[in-house]
Amino acid sequence: MLIVQKFGGSSVADAEKLRRVAGIIADAKKAGNDVVVVLSAQGDTTDDLIAKAAEITSHPSKREMDMLLATGEQISIALCAMALQEMGVPSVSLLGWQVGMKTNSDYGNARIKTMDPERIRRELEQGRVVLVAGFQGINKHEDMTTLGRGGSDTTAVAIAAKMHADLCQIYTDVEGVYTADPRLVPNARKLKEITYDEMLELASMGAQVLHNRSVELAKRYGVPMEVLSSYVRKPGTIVKEVTKGMEETKISGIARDDKIARIALVGLKDEPGIAYKVFRVLAREKINVDLILQSIGRNDTQDISFTLAKTELEHARAALEAEQDAIGFDHINVNDKICKLSVVGAGMINRPGVAVLLFEALASAQVNIRMISTSEIKISVLIDADAADVAMRAVHKKFFEE
Repeated sequence: MLIVQKFGGSSVADAEKLRRVAGIIADAKKAGNDVVVVLSAQGDTTDDLIAKAAEITSHPSKREMDMLLATGEQISIALCAMALQEMGVPSVSLLGWQVGMKTNSDYGNARIKTMDPERIRRELEQGRVVLVAGFQGINKHEDMTTLGRGGSDTTAVAIAAKMHADLCQIYTDVEGVYTADPRLVPNARKLKEITYDEMLELASMGAQVLHNRSVELAKRYGVPMEVLSSYVRKPGTIVKEVTKGMEETKISGIARDDKIARIALVGLKDEPGIAYKVFRVLAREKINVDLILQSIGRNDTQDISFTLAKTELEHARAALEAEQDAIGFDHINVNDKICKLSVVGAGMINRPGVAVLLFEALASAQVNIRMISTSEIKISVLIDADAADVAMRAVHKKFFEE
């Protein structure tokens, strides 16, 4: 079998944890498998590197930030290779450019364009475990690029897809995918399996287990995935196209996203083309928006509210204020003390009443809803950030404990 394994930063944070990870890798190799391993930077290394840049400048170039941040993964793979070699396991560490990971030039959030696994194949044929630096690639200018936070998951799935791996294992600090974050909801249950679509929604809605782009890739290329713990030797959660009993399941999990903000444009003209004017500005600035609410027009005016990442808040506000006269709004209201809570389930479309249960749980917990968004497999609500913990426990109790 060809197995691709990925270990996150907390799993390789120090020498002891690196040796534990090396033991897991060695066991997979000794079982007769070809093994490719993708590693993240150790612990808080990436945050530390960002802090170092901040000591020099408040406006570092994105290209130089990628050059800086890509060093974290290089440390991890070299140290892990040494640990494996100490165990008598032949291994080699390779950077993104050495495995042909070609990306576009969107520094800080690059997308993979192509990948040439020839070097990996040669090393596997020599009986070596191949350790690949996650999160990084190289663009057409031969510059280092990074794939954005969580990008090591995407690196692992891209390699698994290109090499037609039999399994892609994502090792984390939890035992799999849960009905909710077990650190926030003590009674959360581990799922045996979950669909790509459900996992993608949970990842997009704030669940921290998998990078959403990695799930998109896995679904597109049919990569079999398993999410499991690097601390406990137990089976994890399988992520695949169809799960058993999918139609009977109302929801599979609950996710929350605290890293969002809401912008409201007040006093817009109530006429055709207003929404286009607003979101054209944001699209031009490459700012993604999520929940959108347009009010009923009164007195020839309306309001438009939408959510976006907190990191984009000031950028979006400045872009919109610069176009205030062209768009034609009275003023902007901003709220960054909010949270998006989502329930996700592939069987939801065939089971009426899910929304009612969600709203009942929030009402019983005295949690006010600011905005609502629905799709075939998810319902999201916008609530005040200080109510997030209470809301999450109340909703989980309603769906999984009653």
